[in-house]
Amino acid sequence: MATKKPNILIIQADQMAPQALPTYGHGLVKAPNIQALADRGVVFENAYCNFPLCVPSRYSMLAGRYTSNIAAWDNAIEMPSSLPTMAHYMNALGYDSTLCGKMHFIGPDQLHGFKERLTTDVYPSNFAWTPDWPNEPEYRPTGIDLRPVAQAGQCVRSLQIDYDDEVEFQGLQKIYDLARYSENPFFLVISFTHPHSPFTTTAKYWDQYEHDDIDMPTVPAIPVDDLDEMGRWLYYAHGTHLNTITDEHVRNARHAYYGMITYVDDKVGRIMAAMRETGLDENTLVIFTGDHGEMMGERGMWYKQHFFEWSARVPLIVGMPGTFAPGRDDSLVSLVDLLPTMLDVASDGKPPETVDPLDGDSLTGLLGGNRQGWKNEVISEYTGEGVKAPCRMLRRGRYKYMYTHGHPGMLFDLEADPNELENCVDHPDMADTAAELLDALLDGWDPEAVNAECLASQRQRRFIHEANGGEPYWAFEARHGDGERFVRNAGAAPTKAKARFPFVEPLSHEQ
Repeated sequence: MATKKPNILIIQADQMAPQALPTYGHGLVKAPNIQALADRGVVFENAYCNFPLCVPSRYSMLAGRYTSNIAAWDNAIEMPSSLPTMAHYMNALGYDSTLCGKMHFIGPDQLHGFKERLTTDVYPSNFAWTPDWPNEPEYRPTGIDLRPVAQAGQCVRSLQIDYDDEVEFQGLQKIYDLARYSENPFFLVISFTHPHSPFTTTAKYWDQYEHDDIDMPTVPAIPVDDLDEMGRWLYYAHGTHLNTITDEHVRNARHAYYGMITYVDDKVGRIMAAMRETGLDENTLVIFTGDHGEMMGERGMWYKQHFFEWSARVPLIVGMPGTFAPGRDDSLVSLVDLLPTMLDVASDGKPPETVDPLDGDSLTGLLGGNRQGWKNEVISEYTGEGVKAPCRMLRRGRYKYMYTHGHPGMLFDLEADPNELENCVDHPDMADTAAELLDALLDGWDPEAVNAECLASQRQRRFIHEANGGEPYWAFEARHGDGERFVRNAGAAPTKAKARFPFVEPLSHEQ
């Protein structure tokens, strides 16, 4: 069913590093359906998240604002109901907004403008995962460690497969219902939890790859004493010192991760097939992206939470038949640019004035091949668990500056040093560049004030959570019993480990 205004579909994967996709140059991983989106759309080669952690990244994307401007400090921070999101804006433009899958809202508002939510969320909605900077980096409320790497491999079933199969089913059903019954344009988000750790996949996907063909990290493990301060904090926060990770562990984890990507890719294929079958694809802006990356053993690091490329970059493919010509764009863009892009497309280039100033810019010029006036810089922030102070990153052109409050900064020339191995912040010939980027990074951002706000918020939330014994609960449940099936007050890693079938006995931290 055609509508006057274009529909908008966002497909989001969790913890998907673009470097592991064939669209971005990986020669082994199989993702033909994501590649098909790329062949019909515009591939942004340098897209970043604005916070390399699930909750703040998604809040920032939804609001079109940097996390420090909306106090989205970590994975247990409440999103105010008063904060306008892309769902509110789309509703105001006459759209029907639906959320299907993970969004990880914290607090009593579990919709944030979405008129309908089709599935339970996989993660807690309360303050269970509040950081405690004075006791960081080894305070790990999520239960994170490297056992998901050491025990990577095959499974028959996992919690994440349970979840994403439901997301796909509900998403497909919604597409068919929209085609049959809806008279309004739609805004639909389908959000999967793959290929987030733990690294387990079924034989169907594991067997699509020859184990000996699995590539190893480009940059080998770096000794802890040679890491930057943020990297050292994460070394202990991720429990790297508690388990010995062998080359075979690394290869197993990467093998499973590639299988998990192919699993998601199959779902993308079925979603797009339904869009074509119903004719909805002809008038729909389709956005495929992630919330952050995955280090995948590069530098000996796993998961996210740093500003290195494997952690901070995300895939971003945007397409709309007959509107934007397929192509590739290497401009620097980030997830805060999605909301202004949607407003631009939904209003035929005459976007309404937003309630608050947005930090992103519309990508429609770039989508049309016009780079004129593009600022070509991105900001990413980190104030979550695993660190002990505010951190911020600015990439402008070829240079990336990483700031960790109270510690020396780092400057990388990504054209000359794409693996970020040479910190040139103290090079005499880079002094002007370093000073310019540091000034820009600190402009409008006060790390002392951010530090104080984070510490105060952590104290408040930990007190409430402990005083009420894990309540209030707040979790949205699409069906009875989902609260017992998915991750709630317990850590993510232990809950997921219990749901793996066949069950694998947990390793001790000495192994």
